[in-house]
Amino acid sequence: MGNFVKKLSDRACVVASDTTWMEDAAMAQLITTSQLEGMQRVAGMPDLHPGRGYPVGAAFFSVQRFYPALVGNDIGCGMALWQTDVQASTVRLDKLEKRVGNIDGPMDDADARAQAMSDTGVQPSGHEASLGTIGGGNHFAEFQQVDMVHAPEALAALGIDRQRLLLLVHSGSRGLGERVLRQHVDAFGHRGLEADTPEAAACLAQHDAALRYARCNRQLVAQRLLGNVRAEGRCLLDVHHNFVAPSVIDGQAGWLHRKGATPSDAGPVLIPGSRGDHSHLVRPTRLCHETLLSLAHGAGRKWIRSACKDRLFKLMTPTQMGRTALGSRVICNDRQLIYEEAPQAYKGIDSVVQSLVGAGLIELLARTKPVLTYKTRGECCE
Repeated sequence: MGNFVKKLSDRACVVASDTTWMEDAAMAQLITTSQLEGMQRVAGMPDLHPGRGYPVGAAFFSVQRFYPALVGNDIGCGMALWQTDVQASTVRLDKLEKRVGNIDGPMDDADARAQAMSDTGVQPSGHEASLGTIGGGNHFAEFQQVDMVHAPEALAALGIDRQRLLLLVHSGSRGLGERVLRQHVDAFGHRGLEADTPEAAACLAQHDAALRYARCNRQLVAQRLLGNVRAEGRCLLDVHHNFVAPSVIDGQAGWLHRKGATPSDAGPVLIPGSRGDHSHLVRPTRLCHETLLSLAHGAGRKWIRSACKDRLFKLMTPTQMGRTALGSRVICNDRQLIYEEAPQAYKGIDSVVQSLVGAGLIELLARTKPVLTYKTRGECCE
């Protein structure tokens, strides 16, 4: 692994090259989290950045106790990749943008929503109206095209046709995840839960329900967008990166928390860049317990949200922000959000991915570039 896995303490490490952008505040949060009761090991990914008390882009392994607050409110947030039947060479951006329409509001097709809920085991929770919507923050849906192939056989095995558009959906459990976390924190604070107690079992049941909701949500977002652009699609990958699950690390049974960390034991995954950068389809090469069986989940922020508009609004108008250096378009009518999610606010995806390559954790299968990124047509939603 060379110098790409850096030890911060006896319990904490981070995957990074010497040139990877890393904030001191993020590493301080990582070390602080490693000192929680029962925590055995924590690992920061190359996209590590500060969060609200706990770092984002990291995995945490504890024994006898787990910490729902480490996962956060967006339980089940993850990436789903769809192969569409749209020929990339025939795409006209004006037409595609018009057809994408608006999926910020509730679905009109209640039957389709009910069928998806049934298929994914989602029970009524009072949050059904949000199913099929992306949400705010860093969530998005993006039509992409393959622009570089490293492993043609692996691409074919996944069912990817480089001549046709892909659709990537990044979203989670919406208001349901927020409710689950809030109920837990109101009752137990941030001290976590002893495993094998009734309280732990109840919390995990709610957590798992939010995972199912998140997967269903990504399915319905894709279904709505594909329907709007008059396309068919097939889901190739769907991987959570915010969750806690029982795991065995170096022979020790415990709880593996991921907050913005993609599992390395779930097969190939897509690691997206910002809306103005490439994404990389990768395949894990080995199961590394030192880095807690985890990979980066994206580019990772380097600017806090509150600083983005002040840094950029004199340089670019919202309309100009809707076009990227790669020739793609961005649908985002929320004037604050379009600045908060600017490419400049994120680390370069190549530096993130190359740190994982240098650590011997992945091999590159293909690179994709954005064609059209959907954030929101209306005001920033839930």
